[in-house]
Amino acid sequence: MTTTDCIVRGREAFAKCAWTDACVHLAAADCDRALEPEDLQRFATALYLTGKDAESEDVWTRAHQECLRCGDVERAARCAFWLASGLQEHHELARALAWVSRAQRLLEESQRQCVEEGYLRLALAIDAIFNRAPADAYARFAEAAAIGERFRDPDLIALARQGLGRILIRLGKPQEGVRLLDDAIVAVEAGEVSALAAGDIYCSVIEGCLEIFDLRRAREWTTALTRWCESQPDLVPYSGQCLTRRAEILQMNGAWADASAAAAGACERLLLRSGHPASGAAFYQCGELHRLRGDLAEAEEAYRSASRHGRKPQPGLALLRLAQGQTEAAATAIRLALDEARSGPARIRLLTAHAEIMLALGDVAAARTAAEELTGVADDLDATVLHAAAAQARGAVLLAEGDPRGALRVLRQAWAIWQEIEAPYEAARVRVVIGLSYRALDDRDAAGMELDAARWTFTQLGAAHDLARIEALELEASPPVPAHPLSARELEVLRLVATGKSNRTIAAELFISERTVERHVSNIFGKLDVSSRSAATAYAYENQLV
Repeated sequence: MTTTDCIVRGREAFAKCAWTDACVHLAAADCDRALEPEDLQRFATALYLTGKDAESEDVWTRAHQECLRCGDVERAARCAFWLASGLQEHHELARALAWVSRAQRLLEESQRQCVEEGYLRLALAIDAIFNRAPADAYARFAEAAAIGERFRDPDLIALARQGLGRILIRLGKPQEGVRLLDDAIVAVEAGEVSALAAGDIYCSVIEGCLEIFDLRRAREWTTALTRWCESQPDLVPYSGQCLTRRAEILQMNGAWADASAAAAGACERLLLRSGHPASGAAFYQCGELHRLRGDLAEAEEAYRSASRHGRKPQPGLALLRLAQGQTEAAATAIRLALDEARSGPARIRLLTAHAEIMLALGDVAAARTAAEELTGVADDLDATVLHAAAAQARGAVLLAEGDPRGALRVLRQAWAIWQEIEAPYEAARVRVVIGLSYRALDDRDAAGMELDAARWTFTQLGAAHDLARIEALELEASPPVPAHPLSARELEVLRLVATGKSNRTIAAELFISERTVERHVSNIFGKLDVSSRSAATAYAYENQLV
């Protein structure tokens, strides 16, 4: 195949978003250094989209230099912007700013107004965000948007608007911010922007929705991003972030197996990019799923990996310590984390865990303070998920304060919201507290039904730690039984045998295999020295085991 053939095929693959094929053909052509600046830009873009960040940086640099050699200052500045953008993504801020400064100097010397000035404003806005100067970032994004409108550049307009939306959210104007985010992502959905801009916008908009706990929008845009990524199977950068967000949504919806697969896939994809900063969020999500399923050692390792990749492991690590019975360690960790997070989404996520851990510690006053702060935030943002979390925390506090009737009123509200937004795990956790409230009011039947419903959901999800807690709570409420040689599970099976149920029915009810039931029944016969189901039933009644 000739060099010209390789270039033509590389361009065709690029146009079809076949990024790996584009890399292969353009790389073959580049062996003879035959690529023009425009093809070098295509090559750099395809390398980035297949996760080859270092190689992409090298080719962007060559494209910049080739543009300068050809006297195309504007295109050289555009290459410098994408170089700076990639460096900012990896938090190499000084190098990024150096490229922006160089591009600004080149444009100033050319004394020509061009759309690239707007792209450089974008890079300066992102630098201002890293330096915690939201007002400066807003001004730069606004300037970029105006330049984009003047030159009718879809990429620049959409990127600037999503930036303005994110800043408005952080400045406490979520409704205005969301309108701009919606406007930016509609341009993506309409196919008006390039792949580089589309991926950035998708990821940024989803993060913005999660900042204000707008779960409905986050869920819809994550689904859209998933479709977009699936249409480009060899896409690496955005697919990693996409899988992380997808794992969060799937976890909330109770699809934990799918969520675990998505989180593991996110780690794998992001690690291909030399320890990309987003890897920390992916590892943290893995830790959350391990913790919820009772895999505590694996959870700890995932949280450590998250920390190594720059993601603070709280509140997950503190809740892990609570699950391990290290209540004091959990309390210390969550207090310190809350002290560091003075405001913003990070603090909001800590408040729920803080209330739970303080109640476990017996510090009801501290739990009430956390619940009240969470309620205030929920009212300010008017976010459905926060209203549910706040009501759940307030209900648990009311029960701890000795007001089970008041707790029931609030907890029922929380349960209804969790049901409405299809969050089965959280709904089941609320039902546990509802059951304890009924128990405090001496309504044993209602308490038993709530705990049984929660147990069923936890079993479906595989929430091992929560299941263990349900069993402990039921043992606390059970009257003492005479001593017997059976294990807890064998006793459970015996009680069902005594009601006349078959092995198949028992297996379905306990979510175990029929063979496992047969083994339990055989063990029961041996331990009780009986040879039939009727004899085992008689033993159960005679010894008050039923």
